[in-house]
Amino acid sequence: MELFQLSRASNVHEAIAAAATSSDTEHGAQVRFLAGGTTLLDLMKLNVECPGRVIDISRLPFDQIEATPDGGVKIGAMVRNADLATHALIRERYAVLSQALLAGASAQLRNMATTGGNLLQRTRCVYFRDTTMPCNKRTPGSGCAAIGGFNRTMAILGVSDACIASNPSDMNVALTALDATIHVEGTKGSRRIAIDSFFVLPGTTPQRETVLEAGDLITHVTLPPPPDASRSLYLKLRDRASYEFALVSAAVVLKVSDGRIEHARLALGGVGTKPWHATEAEAVLAGATPDAATFERAADAALAGARPQSQNGFKVELARRCIVHALAQATRND
Repeated sequence: MELFQLSRASNVHEAIAAAATSSDTEHGAQVRFLAGGTTLLDLMKLNVECPGRVIDISRLPFDQIEATPDGGVKIGAMVRNADLATHALIRERYAVLSQALLAGASAQLRNMATTGGNLLQRTRCVYFRDTTMPCNKRTPGSGCAAIGGFNRTMAILGVSDACIASNPSDMNVALTALDATIHVEGTKGSRRIAIDSFFVLPGTTPQRETVLEAGDLITHVTLPPPPDASRSLYLKLRDRASYEFALVSAAVVLKVSDGRIEHARLALGGVGTKPWHATEAEAVLAGATPDAATFERAADAALAGARPQSQNGFKVELARRCIVHALAQATRND
């Protein structure tokens, strides 16, 4: 770990100003916000992240979960994953989010990790975390060692010739299925960013993962009210039963009315370079009969653009089965 300056922000405006003035837009941000630190500190120890300044925002007043007037929910950026997963409102109305959070990490990590930090969680690609290896995400233009290297856990959707790293978050997959909006304060004022627009595909610039700019600070996330009588769930497939990242996961929100699918949201994890919104699958599901044939067509549509690598071709079939099973579970009559 390299030397850095540590300061604590007493309010939002102080944090934004410090981050904006300490950033080098030509060579990348030289400042990082510190909340729970469950990702940032690990990367700093590995010298993957080497900020010259770290701003502690852990005491800013964004640690509340509140119902909104429209029937939705507001989740502060500093809400701990453990608190979010076990909150009564989340468990009752947004079960998929609670399930996704409880499927991720360990109890100790969930006690520290925050909503805002989880949104910015970085890839677990072994080459990204190894500074002796080329990685376009870490050092633009150096190459992607995962292409042609160890790529069993890498993405098959949204990949490019510059990067195939998968997004590791469980929470973000659920938030995508729930149509979350991310609220940001920055030097340009307040912004509302739909989660589908928040993450950026790698393309030729894999070092840029979100639309956030220097000084931008996530303050909270809002979720719209779920459709009445809808059901949701999170299904995670992994190499071991706990403390493991997804090979494939599916977040499903469905409403069936009069024997037809009235509302369908499907997001995938473990297979995309960002939390993957399976819009093609949703188009197949809309208005269709909730049966095995429909679910199989939806899975095929979701994976039509898959580009597997030398070691992760199995993810296509695994994802297909994950989608079909998740949809079947969400429409099962108990």
